[in-house]
Order: sequence, then C-alpha cells, then structure tokens
Amino acid sequence: MTEREQAGRPDPAHLRPPGLDDVTVDALGRFSKALEIIHRVRGHLYAFHQLTGSADFELDDVVRLFRQAGHDTWADRIERELIGRNVIAGRWTYQLVEEYDDGYYAAFQNLEREARTELAEGRRHLYEAELKQQRRTPGQPGHEAAP
Repeated sequence: MTEREQAGRPDPAHLRPPGLDDVTVDALGRFSKALEIIHRVRGHLYAFHQLTGSADFELDDVVRLFRQAGHDTWADRIERELIGRNVIAGRWTYQLVEEYDDGYYAAFQNLEREARTELAEGRRHLYEAELKQQRRTPGQPGHEAAP
C-alpha cells in the first residue's frame, strides 16, 4: 500500500471494535471527556497548592518590611496567625493534593480505563476518531487520516 493510500485510512488503534454500538461509543466518549475535565481540575488544584505556598513565602518579606518600618505588632500577628497556617483543619495544600490524587483522581482514571478495556478493547478516543473521519476532507493536505 502506498503512503498516499495509507494516509486515507484511520489508525487501526482508533477503529471501533466489531459489535460496539453507537450509544456505548458515545458513553465512552463522554466518560473520556469527563476525565479530561478532571485532569484540568487537578491542574487547578496544583495551581492552588503552588500559589498558596508562594503567598506564604511572600509573607516573609511582608514581615521583614513591617519590622523595618517599625510595625512589629503587625509583623508578629502575620507570623503568628498566617505564616505556616493550615488551609483547612489540620492540612496544608500538599495534603489536599495527595488525598485528591490517591482518592478521587485515581478512582476516576481507573474506572474510565476499565470501561474502555472491557467495552472497547482499551481503545481510546473512538468518538473523536470517528468524528475526524466525518469532518476531514480526503485528499486535502492537512486532512490526512493518519500520520
């Protein structure tokens, strides 16, 4: 088969297994989309973690400057009430990240993977792969079915 002919055929890893119905492909596609949202949520959680830590370290300069300006009472309060404070009862942000990663995030990823494995031979993005076939213009540069 020529390279040109091959470019018209989708990647076999993204072909629907025999007997897999449209509703299941749709459900798996939505499950995958939900997982993608959870990946974004995790990114926001890590941003929350990093930004909170950065703010906590910024307070060191605030305390230094308040002391330099003669505002020891404010410097003392910030050191006592804010620096190193738990963000929720008993936890810093790294603990929230760890609990999220090991709990909800891991469970979500595992269930999505298990559903794909059981229902679609582990194939990913079947819905999108079929959408690509429907929307591309065969023979048009930049619209190849596969690399």
